[in-house]
Amino acid sequence: METIQSLLESKLRAALDPMPGVAPQVSAANDSRFGDYQSNVAMILAKQQRANPRQVAQQILDRLDVSGICQPPEIAGAGFINFRLTPAFLAARLEALHSDERLGVPAPAVPLRIVIDFSSPNVAKPMHVGHIRSTILGDALARIASFIGHEVIRDNHIGDWGTQFGMLLLGWKTELQPEALAADPLSEMERIYKLISARCKADPDTLESARGELVRLQGGDPENLSLWQEMIRLSQGQFDSIYGRLGVRFDVALGESFYNPHLKPVVDELRSRGIAVESEGAACVFSDGKLPQEEDPFLIKDQDGWRPNPALVQKSDGAFNYTTTDLATLRYRMETWAPHLIIYVTDGRQQLHFRQFFAVFQRWMPEAAQSVQLAHVWFGSILGEDGKPFKTRSGETIRLRDLLDEAEERALKIIATKNPDLSEAEQREIARIVGLGAVKYADLQPNRQSDYVFSWDKMLSLQGNTAPYLLYSYVRIRSIFRKGATEVGSETDAAIQLTEPAELALTRKLCLFGEVLPQVLQDFRPNLLAAYLYDLAASFHSFFEACPVLKAEPAVRHSRLVLCDVAARILQRGLDLLGIEVPERM
Repeated sequence: METIQSLLESKLRAALDPMPGVAPQVSAANDSRFGDYQSNVAMILAKQQRANPRQVAQQILDRLDVSGICQPPEIAGAGFINFRLTPAFLAARLEALHSDERLGVPAPAVPLRIVIDFSSPNVAKPMHVGHIRSTILGDALARIASFIGHEVIRDNHIGDWGTQFGMLLLGWKTELQPEALAADPLSEMERIYKLISARCKADPDTLESARGELVRLQGGDPENLSLWQEMIRLSQGQFDSIYGRLGVRFDVALGESFYNPHLKPVVDELRSRGIAVESEGAACVFSDGKLPQEEDPFLIKDQDGWRPNPALVQKSDGAFNYTTTDLATLRYRMETWAPHLIIYVTDGRQQLHFRQFFAVFQRWMPEAAQSVQLAHVWFGSILGEDGKPFKTRSGETIRLRDLLDEAEERALKIIATKNPDLSEAEQREIARIVGLGAVKYADLQPNRQSDYVFSWDKMLSLQGNTAPYLLYSYVRIRSIFRKGATEVGSETDAAIQLTEPAELALTRKLCLFGEVLPQVLQDFRPNLLAAYLYDLAASFHSFFEACPVLKAEPAVRHSRLVLCDVAARILQRGLDLLGIEVPERM
């Protein structure tokens, strides 16, 4: 289904023809007093022609045919063209939405193959609160891109290689407690790692022993390989449990170890082509001088001016690093999937790394770089209510499992208080949906690049821009059909009638779903969808207060049931695209 926005833009293009180089844009009006949509194309043309914008706008209107869609367009301000949709057009649009499984979301003109790299936990370490933003944000982007019509490959780049495994292997062999491992594998592996890590800092002999274990692992020692594989197996069990609770899935889950054989060839190629050069025994990529200093990721400015800030691809001791692994991973993805877009979802502290990594790729594989867009989708931090990084009272990092448990328990207390008549099983299932949904929505609702304060009271509130409020809105709509013992369609011959302002306002809001969803991918911001769903819920509640549904006369009742049905379906679909389930009762 074509969106109203694109329909009006096509009408404007027809009115402007044959003016070359002009792509009229239409946007939803921020203030309904000035109509439903507006365009500033007349102001753009007037600037090009050095003419009066209002006169140019009038010339456009003289050639513009939007009959059957809008009332006669109006010129406002310095030359804006304002459009107000007719009730008849909105009624026809609502009828179309009601029969459209995609709820007005148009298929992309050119479907893309998109790889989304997100979550990326480390083997032998419990997933903690720091993983939640990457996991939830990446999952939402994958769901949205897939629903729009793109081919999505969800890739979990797991940390299963590196110097920490020498310490883990040493700890496993000397300090492991089998009973503790059986009870909680990740906690026991974390304990032995912390123990050996501390000893390595204090004791050179322990450090040397850990290095020896790492060398044996890297050399293919059967015993160490077997223990390492057991660490991965135990860790994957925890990952699968967390992802199962969150409803997150992956198409590919390759560890860093998978790319290990490809690291040396990457560095050798960078060296042979002069992209990487030796500096103090390390292989480094320096600035090529082609970018302005302010934009060059290989330069840094201090009190003495600009100086080199190279990217290391091989350390002086011969070891490789994240940049090398990311380059090898990128080559694999290019050769395996030929993607049009690769999205990396990580925290904002890695911005410099990705700027350098993308720049090295441009110089290393310039032809391939023309066929793929690389995007670093970074996010801010989760803060406690004291404004500091979110941790336990004792200062420990919060485990993701414990956070999800607490979310469900807190939601259960609220559900049990408000609905004591529900069975315990029903209460727990609703609490699971509400608790996990509240955590997800609190993470996705703000601008992803902003830090946000983690507040249980706020995220579980039934008031304001929260998941419980949106879930309650959905449940309230579904209760209308339960109370009336009806489904839409019993009055199939009745035409849609929209006469009340609240009916028209809700219909306009429903029509925006197909316009908002593609905007999310333009800058990878699910908060746009969250904001839309909140506005939609508020619009529904205004409609429900102003317009009786079940008590209305049959023809009006049918129209209002259609409005309720489409609103519920869009709320459910929108929440699902954010990874949030909906209950039928609350």
